[in-house]
Amino acid sequence: MRWTLIPAVLAALLAPLDAAAASGYTMADFAKVPKIDAHLHLHGDSQQAWLALARKDNFRALTINVDYPDFPSLAQQRRVASTLAHQHPELVAWAATFSTDGFERPEWSAATLKDLDGAVADGAVGVKVWKNIGMSLRDSQGKLVMVDDARFDQLFDGLAQRRVMVLGHQGEPHNCWLPIEQMTVNNDREYFAAHPAYHMYAHPEMPGYEQQMAARDRLLDKHPTLRFTGVHLASLEWDVTRLAQFLDAHPGVNVDVAARIGQLQYQSQRNRERVRAFFIKYQDRLMYGSDLEQSAEQDNAGFVADMDQVWRRDWRYFVTTDRFKVPELDQPVQGLALPRAVVDKLYRINAEKAYPRAWHKAQ
Repeated sequence: MRWTLIPAVLAALLAPLDAAAASGYTMADFAKVPKIDAHLHLHGDSQQAWLALARKDNFRALTINVDYPDFPSLAQQRRVASTLAHQHPELVAWAATFSTDGFERPEWSAATLKDLDGAVADGAVGVKVWKNIGMSLRDSQGKLVMVDDARFDQLFDGLAQRRVMVLGHQGEPHNCWLPIEQMTVNNDREYFAAHPAYHMYAHPEMPGYEQQMAARDRLLDKHPTLRFTGVHLASLEWDVTRLAQFLDAHPGVNVDVAARIGQLQYQSQRNRERVRAFFIKYQDRLMYGSDLEQSAEQDNAGFVADMDQVWRRDWRYFVTTDRFKVPELDQPVQGLALPRAVVDKLYRINAEKAYPRAWHKAQ
């Protein structure tokens, strides 16, 4: 009897270790696990270096067009994205966008929807709505136009009817409305110090943070069937409790973490379990994204090296318990060690559900 108990005792002792190993990934799993970066911007005509990295790191991507003056023209963005998606449909999907030029003309909405119909027919799986609506777009009377303006109702009604995913970037990080010295992450302090025109704390004549959030929420209330992803954690990156309230109020909405992981890490330095619990509770609503894009000054090798570094650093935060330094913060942060099922949803499953026409091999 004593001999038959020994294997059982060993099994009982080892079971917790086996369960722990099975519950989470490690850094060694990085290249083994299929992943999706659901928010980046591929602009160059030659993406061979990026494609090689994506295959090595086991990533697929959603490249997003944006009506942003610092990006290439909308026509060029669409051409590059469409070409990549047609040539590498198993790796690349894309989201279109639109210009607000002439939005007050009676025919603008119908013409814009027709243009977006063409993009969707060409393979686009979503439409980006950028922060220029609410932060810079003005009408013929000089009045700033918010995203819930009635002049956009026909556009959003049409997108809702078509069941096209809308990727909404409204407002800016909460830090944008704080003094530089009160901002929580280094990258925000550096950016707004270098770009004072975009630092809303210095521009009290512009709509405040809560006004931007309220306009976005009114848009969702006006168009309850609109498929919507709030990119950049729906600009509620500063407080996972506030973000949870937003998700509870809009049960059909998803968010991505693109370019806001530093703000999550700032919170997890102070209450790691609260951030971890948020990811577990809302595991079906969250998507990974990096928001990386290749600047005009950066060569392909530099872009790929940066992307590999960011992808691996973010993976370390989500899957391990390591303490390590990140550029956004002065003090180390500890990883969340999320369960495998949560990581799989964050990095792949939720994006596949949000974009069911994406990442299929050519027929």
